[in-house]
Amino acid sequence: MCLGFVMSNFLPAEEQLALIQRGTHKIISEEDLLKKLKENRPLKIKAGFDPTAPDLHLGHTVLINKLKTFQDLGHEVTFLIGDYTAMIGDPTGKSATRPPLSREQVEANAKTYQEQVFKILDPNKTKVRFNSEWFNQKSAADLIQLASQQTVSRMLERDDFTKRYSNHQPIAIHEFLYPLVQGYDSIALEADVELGGTDQTFNLLMGRTLQSRYGQESQVCITVPILEGLDGVNKMSKSLGNYIGVFDAPGAMYQKVLSMPDSLIERYFDLLSFKSLDEIKALLDEIAAGRNPQEVKRILALELVERFHDAEAAANAHKSAGNRITEGEVPEDTPEVTISRGEFGGEIFIATILRVAGLNPNAAAAKDAVARGAVKVDWNVVDAGFSVKENGTFIIQSGKKAIARVTFTD
Repeated sequence: MCLGFVMSNFLPAEEQLALIQRGTHKIISEEDLLKKLKENRPLKIKAGFDPTAPDLHLGHTVLINKLKTFQDLGHEVTFLIGDYTAMIGDPTGKSATRPPLSREQVEANAKTYQEQVFKILDPNKTKVRFNSEWFNQKSAADLIQLASQQTVSRMLERDDFTKRYSNHQPIAIHEFLYPLVQGYDSIALEADVELGGTDQTFNLLMGRTLQSRYGQESQVCITVPILEGLDGVNKMSKSLGNYIGVFDAPGAMYQKVLSMPDSLIERYFDLLSFKSLDEIKALLDEIAAGRNPQEVKRILALELVERFHDAEAAANAHKSAGNRITEGEVPEDTPEVTISRGEFGGEIFIATILRVAGLNPNAAAAKDAVARGAVKVDWNVVDAGFSVKENGTFIIQSGKKAIARVTFTD
């Protein structure tokens, strides 16, 4: 990766701050950030990702988009892959100890992460680092010294630890190390700014505290919102089936965007679109004046498919989505989805299939489609009792336009 970041002509600090503020939840503190921006130098921007799963979804890109904002402003972005911390397991938001990953899993996932993140960030202006670079050199004595920087009572201030402690659920000692290890990453990188989701606030502030204790200037902490999934209720998550994957096929990505509830249009434009605030406001005003929300969703769908694929793929997905499905004819760009039956106990019912395949945005919509007789498997209408118990591939259709070729595996 390119290691040279030379730029002398920065926007005025106040203008940079205004761009950075868009789509953020909290900046700790804006005063400190403005002071750093006024130094007129490339700031060292850090965001860490533990490669605990092989695929990124649009919920992850909210933070990556903010990294791009800093990158476009001329700052030095480091995409930190927490291969060392992934083998500890982030306890954030967990009600039980998270099982650590093997080295092989971490390395495979990390490779996929890099392929996906460069759909947004400029690879020639991005540093990719692994925190094993410095932690593999640490001794047990070093880690004990790091652990001495905080107390158990301070760690128990975290909501997830507090709940588990109050409910007499076990907390492993190594879980207390996670925030300290993440915080030390900021020391190793001499970070000026660290970004994370709102659920990472405790860990980000730990880096700020440790830098001060190790004689560095404390980093600014910026949290970004957690994106709701297609169900409009829960955070976007692959396990909940309410996600849009960065590597989703163009047709599948386009259809999933169209399937989101109207209530999410403003939220998705604000956090996922690169359009200006004035452009977004104009679109929202058009909806308020009577424009069909589905037309506005198509604008976002086109933008996202073009970003993660290309303009031709976006145009084809747009054209295909406008065509009704003719019985017995499978469109050329029909999305292909693979579902593991093992994740659902070996048998998976049609309502769940529709949701996981992205043909319906949530369980309620899927059940409604089934009840209306709008769901077909290999062109045959099925009822709520239909399930898949064996491996195979089916053409599954919900309504007039949503279709997918779904392959079931163990």
